[in-house]
Amino acid sequence: MKKQLVFATNNAHKLEEIVAILGEEYQIISLKELGCTEDIPETADTLEGNALLKAQYVSEKYGVDCFADDTGLEVPALNNAPGVYSARYAGEAKNSQDNMLKVLRELEGKTDYSARFRTVITLLKDGQTHLFEGIVEGEIVKEKRGTSGFGYDPVFVPRGYTQTFAELGNDIKNTISHRAEAIKKLKHFLDNEK
Repeated sequence: MKKQLVFATNNAHKLEEIVAILGEEYQIISLKELGCTEDIPETADTLEGNALLKAQYVSEKYGVDCFADDTGLEVPALNNAPGVYSARYAGEAKNSQDNMLKVLRELEGKTDYSARFRTVITLLKDGQTHLFEGIVEGEIVKEKRGTSGFGYDPVFVPRGYTQTFAELGNDIKNTISHRAEAIKKLKHFLDNEK
C-alpha cells in the first residue's frame, strides 16, 4: 500500500517533479486534492521560514501531516538575490520570463555569473518539524536555452554540465537538482522511520 503524503503546493511543476523523484511507493496529495485553493502567504524572509509557514498553515487548517518547500536562486554578484523572492523577483505576477530577464539585466557588466539553487523542505509529522536542504551550484548563462523545466531553468547551468536545466530535460534534472537532493533526504528519512 502506498504511503500518503500531503505536499503543500499549488505549483503543478513542483508537484510533477516531486512525484517523479519520490517514486511509486508514495501517493502525493496536492493542495487542490485536499480542497485548499487559497494562496498561502509566503511572508518570511528566508526559504526555511516560508517552507515552515506553508506547512504549518496546511497542518493546522486541515489537521494533516504534510511537507512544503521553498526554493530560491542565489546569485553572489547580486548579493544572493533573488533568493527568497525568486518567484516574484520582477513583480507579484510571478512571471518566469520577466524574472529571468531581470536577473540577466542586473548581471550585465559583472564578471561573476556563479549561482546556486537552494531548496528547503519542511516536514511536519507527528508533531515534529524536520528540515531537509538541497543545493546545486552552477552559473547563469547570458541567454535562455532549452524548453524543458520551469522558472530559471533556461538560464542555469549546473556545475559539471554544459547545458541548462531546460536543455538537460526533466529526467536528468530530477536526479541532480536542488529539489531532487532535498527530496532524496526527505525520502531517506521517511523510509527509515520506525
